[in-house]
Amino acid sequence: MKRYTVGLTGASGIIYGITLIRELLLAGFEVHVIVSQAAELVLNQEQGWQQGENAAQALNSLQDRYPQLIRHDNQNIAAPIASGSYLTEAMIILPCTMATLSALAQGSSNSLIERAADVMLKENRPLIVVPRETPLSIIHIRNMLLLAEAGGRIVPAMPAFYHHPQRVQDLVDFMVGKILDMLKVPNKMFIRYEGD
Repeated sequence: MKRYTVGLTGASGIIYGITLIRELLLAGFEVHVIVSQAAELVLNQEQGWQQGENAAQALNSLQDRYPQLIRHDNQNIAAPIASGSYLTEAMIILPCTMATLSALAQGSSNSLIERAADVMLKENRPLIVVPRETPLSIIHIRNMLLLAEAGGRIVPAMPAFYHHPQRVQDLVDFMVGKILDMLKVPNKMFIRYEGD
């Protein structure tokens, strides 16, 4: 069974990450999920999870349906995904804060998300980061360039409109579909452009 790692950080747009996790699970893959402390706050604010219900509890309900979902504490740098000898297909950080992107660009590994991403780079495996910030400062742009030069793929959350989206979920599905395309995972998340 193929394995993927998904990191959720504290940028707005947590629905992208939740949708990607769902699609990878539905496709039958093993999915390792890391949720930063800031991402837990965003999950509460943007997804309306009840006060007292944290990411671990919400992901527990997913685990009941999908035993191939494996959660990791962001402070547990002894997790298997922190080692290059543990094989995974790719890692996606979605959404990715500028703080996380900066740490990755500088080779800093102070959390499991950062360490697992660093492993992907050093092992020359796909690392996809989806920054969700606007406007961008020159520091953000330089960090993106550094990370891209190190082998990371930068996929800003910039959905298209040629498919005439009717709902917010249509825009989310477009971005998740593009990420699945990059992972070579077949999907029908969006209507593909066919020309005139």
